[in-house]
Parts: sequence; C-alpha cells; structure tokens
Amino acid sequence: MKKLALSALNAFYSKISETKTLIAPIESAGQVDFGVWSEGAQVRLDVLKTVKSAKGAFFPQVEDMVRFHVQGKNIEIDPAEVMDEDFVIFGVRACDARSFELLDRVFLSDPVDPFYAARRAHGTVVTLACGEPEETCFCTNFGIDAADPKGDVSAWIVGEAMYLRANTEKGEALIEGLDDAEDGAVGETQASIRAIAEKLPFGRLNLTGFDGDHLMERFSDPKWAELSRACLGCGTCTFVCPTCQCYDVRDFDTGNGIQRYRCWDSCMYSDFTLMAHGTNRPTQLERFRQRFMHKLVYFPSNNEGLYSCVGCGRCLAKCPQGLHIVKVIKALGVKDNA
Repeated sequence: MKKLALSALNAFYSKISETKTLIAPIESAGQVDFGVWSEGAQVRLDVLKTVKSAKGAFFPQVEDMVRFHVQGKNIEIDPAEVMDEDFVIFGVRACDARSFELLDRVFLSDPVDPFYAARRAHGTVVTLACGEPEETCFCTNFGIDAADPKGDVSAWIVGEAMYLRANTEKGEALIEGLDDAEDGAVGETQASIRAIAEKLPFGRLNLTGFDGDHLMERFSDPKWAELSRACLGCGTCTFVCPTCQCYDVRDFDTGNGIQRYRCWDSCMYSDFTLMAHGTNRPTQLERFRQRFMHKLVYFPSNNEGLYSCVGCGRCLAKCPQGLHIVKVIKALGVKDNA
C-alpha cells in the first residue's frame, strides 16, 4: 500500500504525463467527463459519475480503420495504425472497471479486435473507490464492490490523502516511489462505503428468471408493449452505458480518398442495421426489448451468468422518459428482495 497527499496529486499527474498520456475525469463547460490531462486541467475526483463512461479509452466513440486512395484503376490501401503508446486512465469507478471485463469478452474473443486489444495492452487503469454511492447506483446486484474496485491500481481517498494498492505489474511500476503506508484507514473507509451501499434503494434487486432458461418467457412478456410505448428512441441510454458495444462502419469521401471509420451506434435507432431489405426490428417495441434482453438474458446465457449491466445508474439519471433497466426488471414481475 502506498500513500499520496491530495495536495501532491497535481505533481503526480505531471510526473505520469512525462512518459504517458494521462486520462482523468476533467470538468469542462460545466460537465465532467474523461479527457486528456494537461497542466491547469480541473480534475474532479469528487464527482461519482462522469457523463459518459470510461470505456471510450479502449473503445473510442469514433475511430479510423482504413483509408483508400484511388488513382484511375489503382487503389492504395492505408490501414490505420493501432495504438503503440502507453497511457493511464485515472479515477475509474468499480462499475466502469467491470465494464472492461465485459468488453474484453466481446472484442478479445476470436476474431480479436486489434484496435481494442492494443489499447488494453497499452493502458494502465487506476480505479477509485466510490466514497459515497448515490441513490441511482445498483452495482451490488452484479457482484461489484464499490469499496474495492478492480484495476491495475486501486485507490481510496481518506481524509487529505490517497491510498494506492498495486494489483498488477503495470500498477506496481506506476506507483513505484510513493511512500509506503499501512492499510488500516482504508479498511475503515471500505466498511463505511459498504454500509451505504447496503442501504441503497435499488441495491437488492431480484434477478431470478433473467437467464437463458427463461428466455422465451421473458421475450414473450406482454409488458414490453406498455414499457416501450413512451420510448423516444433517442439512444441516450446506449451512449452513456459502459457496456454497450454496438458500432457502425462508415465511409467518408475526403476529396482525395475514402476514410473508413467506425462509430458508436444504438440498437434503439430505427435505422440500426438498416440494409436494402430494411431492418429486422422495425418497431420500437422490438428495439426496446432487444436492448434489455441482451443485457439481462442473452449476454448472461452466453457468458457464465455474467450480466451486461454494471449498475452504474447513468441510464436512471439520463433517460428523459425514465425507461431504465431497473424499471424493466421491476415491471417484468421481479420484485425487490427487501
């Protein structure tokens, strides 16, 4: 265990940025989101939830894939380079850290995505315990401990100091040179965080029946019609979600060639996977059902029971119609244990 005075954090950021790109929760235009740190940046470790999740560090919202240069009948192909520089993402919460494990199952399975794999190889993740979980948090339902976040380095803020524990070789290298410390104060902080998490209103949802064995029962539930009726199809839930991984591949004519890139997409859009014959989910009901069936039934049935939700609560806070995943769980006849 290492210890760093909060007053020395800026110097620590500066030291990291000498050799690596540093990404942290930074306030800009009144909002806090992960961005590249530079001197003078206002890092907000007190903000529990950034607007968007930390997944953008490994799965960017927009990413070049290849460029085509055409001269007559000749086509020159210029593939985009994969990341080859180390970076650190600092202040990741436990829920976002779990999302990396879920994304790994998608992008690191055959065929391996080279862009994602390179970022995972070059990235060092520093997580931060939540301090005071909010009422919209429900990560405990998915076995996530906000008091003991996973990552290359786990960190806790206690009083005027930050305590850091290395969990991997990359983590050890990052915090080497900091002062050694006892972990007694961290233990007290963890107990306090867990006590708060235990009292959260959505902290003990009953997910019984959300699995592959009840697929058709969940799929055919008539409540989907009522739930989806108010959905605007805006896609806000998918863009703030740490685990959504849908993307589109598009071509852009630059004037001297074609730039092919991928960008986040949303299963909630009416033109999602649209092709010449149309789309296989033409109604909002089908699109709405697909999103939640994937997170609560399809994904866990194919991944040893691991749900594709981390309980971060961003969709609870951001959906303009209040049609979030907790409402879906409750509406389909599953009640809280408490």
